[in-house]
Amino acid sequence: MSVTAAEGFVAAGCHAGIKRKRFDMALLATEDRQPVPCAAVFTRNKFAAPPVELDRALLAANGGLAAGVIVNSGNANAGTGAKGRADAEAMGECAAGALGVPAGAVLVCSTGIIGTPLPMDPIVHATPRLAKKLSRHGADDAARGILTTDHVTKQVVIQGSTFTLGGMAKGCGMIAPNMGTMLAFLTTDADVPREAMQRILAEASDRTFNTLNVDGATSTNDTAMLFASGKRGRCNLEEFANAVQVACEELTFKMARDAEGMTRIALLKVTGARSDREARIAAKAIAENNLVKCSWYGGDPYWGRLLAAAGSCDVEMDVARSFVCYGGVRVAEGGTGIDHDAQTLTEHMMGDTIQIEVNLGTGGGAAQVIGIDLGPGYIKENSKTS
Repeated sequence: MSVTAAEGFVAAGCHAGIKRKRFDMALLATEDRQPVPCAAVFTRNKFAAPPVELDRALLAANGGLAAGVIVNSGNANAGTGAKGRADAEAMGECAAGALGVPAGAVLVCSTGIIGTPLPMDPIVHATPRLAKKLSRHGADDAARGILTTDHVTKQVVIQGSTFTLGGMAKGCGMIAPNMGTMLAFLTTDADVPREAMQRILAEASDRTFNTLNVDGATSTNDTAMLFASGKRGRCNLEEFANAVQVACEELTFKMARDAEGMTRIALLKVTGARSDREARIAAKAIAENNLVKCSWYGGDPYWGRLLAAAGSCDVEMDVARSFVCYGGVRVAEGGTGIDHDAQTLTEHMMGDTIQIEVNLGTGGGAAQVIGIDLGPGYIKENSKTS
């Protein structure tokens, strides 16, 4: 029941006709149709899609309240100008009408190809049908309705001592730090002040969604939302914050493992940087380097590529004090290779998760990125999306 596991929420999904066969629309709403506190974080891409701009404006205008969100997949409604904004508004108004709530009470998300006008006819026709299908058992269909090139749905449920937190997400390509072409929707029956929710979601996103780097491409539509029905009353905020982070982390790893063409995940940690900021810069440079990603695909502990990528991104690096580890096996120190346990290293590199530490030797700053390898599957998928 994921996104409807918390009391007070219903969901539905369907095939509207935006895509040829797969589900391509979803609706998440409060069971009583009353607006509830909603926290949200969005893409930092300046070329943000009209649905993102609309949701920012709606939440700012109504004090952060919403009765639901309607989502379409297969078309991002991005790069569509004033017509795209009007279509996003029409999509929200259509959903509001079907739910019997005021216009502006329903948020809008879109995901898919960029630069193509949103096909409004199938959306308008499908929305009333979606509203009629809403139920506590509609979570799986909703999770299917938000997918694009994903192979599987991504859902999570966390049971707190006095609350339930559920969620669903999509995303498997065009993912870089600051989220990625991903949508995530979380719901809870805890009564949490909206300001606290916003802080908790933003912090959890920074520690989870914003550490995932599939291909260095920051999407135009990235959105994560958290709705709180308050049905089970106040909760311990620290416990709630931990639950949100765990939920976001689980969804992040589900997206990483479903990344386009992925065969291996790299848990890359940069340490010994002059600051956390410089560590993040170096980690991003390494995780996005195609030579590095190809070595991950081949299971090759090519430490020189890691240091070369770190050394080219304009952060401080003391080569003489640097070192590199794969799976806890130190393979290089001071910029040169060293003797190591080759059998242990080989076994680690053949697994589906590679753990890497690159120490820059200049300070106490650190950062972690979740990266993936680069193989033929990614190229095949992204050579035909337009």
